[in-house]
Amino acid sequence: MRKIKIFDTTLRDGEQSPGVSLTMDEKLAIAEQLSLLKVDVIEAGFPISSSSDFESVKNIAQKIRDVEVAALARANYKDIDCAWEALKEAEQPRIHVFIATSPVHMKYKLKMNEDQVLERAVEAVKYAAKYTNNIEFSAEDASRSELEFLYKLFEKVIEAGATVINVPDTVGYVIPQEFGEFIKKIKENTRNIEKIELSVHCHNDLGMATANTLTALKEGADQAEVAVNGIGERAGNAALEEVLMALVTRKDYFEDLVVTQDTTKILKLSNMVSQFTGMVVQPNKAIVGKNAFAHESGIHQDGVIKERTTYEIMKAESIGLNSNKLILGKHSGRHALKEFLTSSGYNVDEETFEKLFLKFKDLASKKKNLNPLDVEALINDELYKTEDYFKLKYLSVTTGNTTLPTATIKIARGEELIEKAACSGDGPIDAIFKAINEIVEEENITLISYKIEGVTEGTDALGETTVKLKIEDEVYVGHSVETDITQASTLAYLNALNKYMAKKLQTTKK
Repeated sequence: MRKIKIFDTTLRDGEQSPGVSLTMDEKLAIAEQLSLLKVDVIEAGFPISSSSDFESVKNIAQKIRDVEVAALARANYKDIDCAWEALKEAEQPRIHVFIATSPVHMKYKLKMNEDQVLERAVEAVKYAAKYTNNIEFSAEDASRSELEFLYKLFEKVIEAGATVINVPDTVGYVIPQEFGEFIKKIKENTRNIEKIELSVHCHNDLGMATANTLTALKEGADQAEVAVNGIGERAGNAALEEVLMALVTRKDYFEDLVVTQDTTKILKLSNMVSQFTGMVVQPNKAIVGKNAFAHESGIHQDGVIKERTTYEIMKAESIGLNSNKLILGKHSGRHALKEFLTSSGYNVDEETFEKLFLKFKDLASKKKNLNPLDVEALINDELYKTEDYFKLKYLSVTTGNTTLPTATIKIARGEELIEKAACSGDGPIDAIFKAINEIVEEENITLISYKIEGVTEGTDALGETTVKLKIEDEVYVGHSVETDITQASTLAYLNALNKYMAKKLQTTKK
């Protein structure tokens, strides 16, 4: 039996998705959930890319103790030094060094020849080896590289100290059968390949990232590099949940491959990543989409009622789809909420619990039938919100088919109460956002995305609102969950502004 390692790159490659920007607290929360899922490696970021990325990697390295923590570095001394500085307090640090190896990348991006790339790669791995013996080497755009060159390169970096060799399909170019043959040839023709772990990192440009990953694992790869919900550059990465559940569900086919993850943590992790990134999971998304375990066709419903396996190849509970029979509502007390928090993997102090309990009771008084997903959305919204620089004190909205939509708002800035502003707009949300902009007096705010989605079914469902603002060429994601969508929209917009102010004030202090 061969153990397959799950290397998660949600916090590095995933965050490179256009319009995604995670706070340090959000990154740590995702890392903690990945730890509960028992992934083998968390790629926490690319430390040299920014001070915030450096601090996030350092924070995760200090606090996540039971999982390998990796940091990305280009094949140069400065990147490697920076990666190690961020990683050095980790229990199990890994430096992940990469350099491009395809003809097109070497010629146009690096302006280097094969000999120069080989020399740079070997020097970088040797340099990283002075810090740790856990070194991963990636040949960027490997799937479009010359195989003979890869054999030679991999042999040399293994000699230099690399313990993991990663073969990325960086632009999602290959076809599964082709990639399987590619991996097979690398294993057959690279000297000392048996001494290291062979990894694959597949992108989804042609929609085959998961298939390519699984084929590579079948042909001898030892590690799958994945991201939650398949997020990442362009069309994204191989999805963690798809690769993992394929290996678990099709044990008959992948009979010699073993994974050790706790798949019941998948759904909570997926919802958390979707909420923090503002990237909504499509309803028909495999494994974690809202329709993945839903049946509307009469024939399908009849079949599932008689025998679940007629139309379901996995149990909903296997990914953490709630089977909790504890009913939460307006009559529930502190003990019931504490039980829910404990069973869902949340660990909160008494002060935070009291805040959650008050918000829970308020929600329960507004919404007759509480779904566990409602409660989870409420908890995440409270636990991972940014400190409020701007606080909503008053909101009134008037609209109608014969009325000019108008929003009247009063906001507190620190201890100062800003006079209310009234603005009209094309609709109530437009009016709200215009009023906020007028009050906070911040220039160059561009709304690049606004989404609202019901957390559960029914007219009294919580409205999960996500706002993306572009301020000073950076994107800030705001999020809020309320039964009133105008209030949810207002709070989400202010949440994005508060993230901007937190970063601005932090920069000013430095």
